[in-house]
Amino acid sequence: MSPKITVELLRQLHQAMKNCKYFSEPIQAYIIPSGDAHQSEYIAPCDCRREFICGFNGSAGTAIVTEQHAAMWTDGRYFLQASQQMDNNWTLMKMGLKETPSQEDWLISVLPESCTVGVDPWIIAADQWKNMSKALTSAGHTLVAVQDNLIDAVWEERPARPSTQLITLGLQYTGMSWQDKITALRAKMTERKISWFVATALDEIAWLFNLRGSDIEYNPVFFAYSVVGMNSIRLFVDLKRLADPAVRDHLQLDSPSKPELSIQTFPYESVYTELQAVCASLGRKDKVWISDKASCALTQVIPKIHRSPIPYTPVCLAKAVKNATEIQGMRMAHIKDAVALCELFAWLEKEIPKGTVTEISVADKAEELRSQQKEFVGLSFPTISSVGPNGAIIHYRPLPETNRTLSLNEVYLIDSGAQYTDGTTDVTRTMHFGTPAAFEKECFTYVLKGHIAVSAAVFPNGTKGHLLDSFARAALWESGLDYLHGTGHGVGCFLNVHEGPCGISYKTFADEPLEAGMIVSDEPGFYEDGSFGIRIENVVLVVPAKSKYNYRNRGSLTFEPLTLVPMQVKMMSTELLTQKERDWVNEYHRQCREVIGAELEKQGRKEALEWLIRETQPIV
Repeated sequence: MSPKITVELLRQLHQAMKNCKYFSEPIQAYIIPSGDAHQSEYIAPCDCRREFICGFNGSAGTAIVTEQHAAMWTDGRYFLQASQQMDNNWTLMKMGLKETPSQEDWLISVLPESCTVGVDPWIIAADQWKNMSKALTSAGHTLVAVQDNLIDAVWEERPARPSTQLITLGLQYTGMSWQDKITALRAKMTERKISWFVATALDEIAWLFNLRGSDIEYNPVFFAYSVVGMNSIRLFVDLKRLADPAVRDHLQLDSPSKPELSIQTFPYESVYTELQAVCASLGRKDKVWISDKASCALTQVIPKIHRSPIPYTPVCLAKAVKNATEIQGMRMAHIKDAVALCELFAWLEKEIPKGTVTEISVADKAEELRSQQKEFVGLSFPTISSVGPNGAIIHYRPLPETNRTLSLNEVYLIDSGAQYTDGTTDVTRTMHFGTPAAFEKECFTYVLKGHIAVSAAVFPNGTKGHLLDSFARAALWESGLDYLHGTGHGVGCFLNVHEGPCGISYKTFADEPLEAGMIVSDEPGFYEDGSFGIRIENVVLVVPAKSKYNYRNRGSLTFEPLTLVPMQVKMMSTELLTQKERDWVNEYHRQCREVIGAELEKQGRKEALEWLIRETQPIV
């Protein structure tokens, strides 16, 4: 993988930083965050500014350019990748390591006295702005909002913002009409004496209006904002998209049922001026709810006395707790997904000995098999198909120049998922098609023990996911091993594969408590640099648990796996498993055989069924 040569781009950016056309005075440092105006994790090509300037294309990272330096911060998933994709004009800042300075501390150490630091206020979150501004001010510098994005100023062939066709979702998929969702949102607003709510996250808007799009690859969302009052609804979106009669009918644009459920539509770009108008007419006591992760530009439109920033919006919280219809849809999606993967693994067993199967060809085959399933829409993220040393790159994505051939003597890891109209999947399996080495088996078994510890955990209502993170690591820790990523993330329902507000990670303590109906991933791993990677991931549903006692009437919860794909027994050192763990694996495999076996039979996929039966034999 050859790094991007950035000498000329940095020269042009330095010129733009000095040019008073963009800001009233020259700026000495410019911050390039990785998100878009909605703080999306995955972004459209027109918003890939950090990748454009430095070459690194992972999903998380912030670049900062000063007159003398260029540095880029990212987390442990991306250390290897970033070092390969950036040229020597850039310094890689490895977040999470003791010796790595924060962005603020680094700026303070490299800048001369009283400097101006610029950032586009649309792509920095309000909470980040606040922290950065405070730190810089205390050191005598100033953080300023540069309205024209300086990367756009030097990006000659920047792609246009996508505006794809909208998809309407009926009650058979959503279980709740958008009108009822708005009514529930208003009830929450009344409860907290809030007059207005500003929705900026794309998945929240898609969920609230029961609409989907394809503006961002892998994420069925569309560019929009919404401002909801107690008796008005404003939707900001490219108006061309609302010409479709199905969309007009779904949103009742021509025949609203009640005046307070009538949607007023505005161009996407007019959100700033419209929000200004709303704020100009606020009463003395009126409060406006906005996520503290919303852009600084929109947040600052709301006068401070009226502003009520919140870490998780009521829409985010409601979306996380799936209703019975969504849960059923997610079950169906995971059954279809398992069918495709059983076929894939049966195919791999036959094909790998021929020596013609590569990381890319497996990823393509997995997509082809998934696309044969009903209601398949697309992938939910780029497939991580990695063999041997590539498996140690946590968010590896095979490219022609890194593409390896699968063989009988290396570990193979595949982390993949799909979007179906009824649900979203994300599953990782690690296998060996020859004879795994003792160390590979030992590590796999520790990871499996961690996976089971989380999946089988019983915990009180109100427990936050981060408390379960060490359950996944205990077996690895005991042997002096670990992994540098979180253990689990929330999963959307035909929405983003990563969603808040819940997760299982040591990196955040701001997660919301787990409750029945939430859906998260369980994915511990272990990575031996230059050799192999192991990860075992299921998507699991939070369900009530029966426990012997019920302390203070709190009630207990546990997890039920939605992913039903066999875990390779050949990779397990079964003597390291306790009886309880062996029972868990056997019961899990019995469910795989029963549920997926029936579907394979129904679809007439005989070879995959034979593979499934072989792979789910009980451990004795």
